[in-house]
Amino acid sequence: MYTTTHRRIRRMILCALFAALTAVCSQIAIPMPWGVPVNLALFAVYLAGTLLGPVWGTASQLVYLVLAAVGVPVLAGLGGGPAVLFGRTGGYVIGYILAALLTGVLAPRGASARRLAGAMAAGCLGCYALGTVWFMAITGISLWQSLALCVLPFLPGDAAKIALAAALGRKLAPRCGL
Repeated sequence: MYTTTHRRIRRMILCALFAALTAVCSQIAIPMPWGVPVNLALFAVYLAGTLLGPVWGTASQLVYLVLAAVGVPVLAGLGGGPAVLFGRTGGYVIGYILAALLTGVLAPRGASARRLAGAMAAGCLGCYALGTVWFMAITGISLWQSLALCVLPFLPGDAAKIALAAALGRKLAPRCGL
């Protein structure tokens, strides 16, 4: 039987593990010519929101961002530091917080894989929205050009990440015991 202290410690450990998983998945990346790499980070973010819920899933991504902000090389291509985090693609990374939150809020315990996929798609949309607005503000590029550069090429990969994360999240949720 878990006490409140044990549950809290377990959640903190899982929070740290999902921050680390996001860092590892960020390194599994394909660089793109316009500077927004294709990587597996959102896969980890979707799982964090699904398995840890909105509070701890979001906290895991805040930990990840704090690590990046202080210079730990956790971003794609072993990037880190404020210059990278607040650069032209930083909005997408900061969007991980919103993605984890939306996924966690919209994916209750025991949800079907279809509902999990919908929650993850909403999280992806939140990340894309924040990141694209940020990208436009930094670069001065129009909405349509930004979408063509930063969203449209990534949709097939994100659909695959969502499908895999929804199936895996459904299987792992009973084992997390939160």
